[in-house]
Parts: sequence; structure tokens; C-alpha cells
Amino acid sequence: MTRRFFLYCGVAASLLYIAMNIFIPPLYRGYDWITQIVSELSAVDAPTRPLWFPLGIVYTLLVAAFGWGILRSADGKRALSVVGILMILHGVFGLSWSPMHQREVLAAGGGTFSDTWHIVMSVITVLLMFLSIGFGAAAFGKGFRVYSIVTILVFIVFGILTFSEAPNVDKNLPTPFIGLWERINIAAFMIWLLVFSIILLRSEKSHLPGSYATPITT
Repeated sequence: MTRRFFLYCGVAASLLYIAMNIFIPPLYRGYDWITQIVSELSAVDAPTRPLWFPLGIVYTLLVAAFGWGILRSADGKRALSVVGILMILHGVFGLSWSPMHQREVLAAGGGTFSDTWHIVMSVITVLLMFLSIGFGAAAFGKGFRVYSIVTILVFIVFGILTFSEAPNVDKNLPTPFIGLWERINIAAFMIWLLVFSIILLRSEKSHLPGSYATPITT
């Protein structure tokens, strides 16, 4: 398979996850995307888990494949190599996600190790995203660096807002905007992933024999 195929996996991963967050929530009667987190769509006994779970696996495999494509396209650029490794880790670790229980169960003391590991994976995933953006910013020109820095700032601001409401999930208390804050962060990363993938594809095209595409400056 060509390097471009694996780089297109980044585009596919981004679009798939965005689509999951648009089309799956309406299938969960009573679910509120502003007040509820994404993980509640795949929670134990959630009606949308049978759909979210396999699509989530496809997403993580696409991210890992994209990471492999980045490694093959790095051409000695250390920053790109690091991003490739981080994306592969993102995909591999993503396969170990465990489901949380629904809020009512958690509030009644029905939480298990699955919920603990879910929180651990949330932290690991956010860290891998954060590092991927940081090292990715160093791989290309000034415009992309500025865009990446803005994305990191969005991560910090809305990450703090998300975690400020997170303790109320286990207590089944109101979380008026946690879903909105989390989705802004998710959208920021998915759009960054899409832009990053397109830049890599353009850069790859510029190296093809007979291509007149403008190379991406670094």
C-alpha cells in the first residue's frame, strides 16, 4: 500500500468521528449533547453502544494506520516521526478503552474498575492529542504553527471547563455544559487532524514525479 493510502486514513478518521458525534446522539432517546459527555453514548447498557463500539474500533485503527503513514512520510524529520509514533500509540491504546457505567449506576455506587480505567484512558488520550498537536506544529510552516498553538489554547481552556464539571457525572448531578465543552475540544482536534492530513497529502504529492504542486515549507 502506498504512503498516500495511509495518510488518507487521517482524513477518514477525522470525518468518521465527526459523523459519529452528529448522527449517533439522536438515536439515544433523552440524550442531551450539551449536558452529557461523549462517553455516555458507549456506556454500559446505553442503547447506542452496539453502534458506537465497532465504529470506535474502526476510528482507532484508522488513527494507527495514519500514524504509520506519517512515519513512512517523515523523510528524516524528527517532529513528524514523533507525531507518527504518537498517532500509533493513540490508535493502539484506543483499543483498550473500557466503557463507563451510566450516571445512575455510578451514583448508586455501582462503578467498577472499568470506570477507573475509562478515566485513565481519557487522560492518556488527551495527553497524546496534546503532544501530537505540539510536535505537529513544529513540522510545518509558520501559519500551521500559529493554527496549532490556537488549537492547543482551545484544548487548555475547554479542557479545564470540562474537568471542572466532570466530578458531577459520578454523582449524577447537573453538568449543564460538559458535553458542549468536551465537544469543542473534540472538534478542535478532529479539524486539526484533518488539516494536518491534508498538508501531509499535499506535501507527498509535491514529491511525486511530474507533479507541479507547491511543496509545504518547513
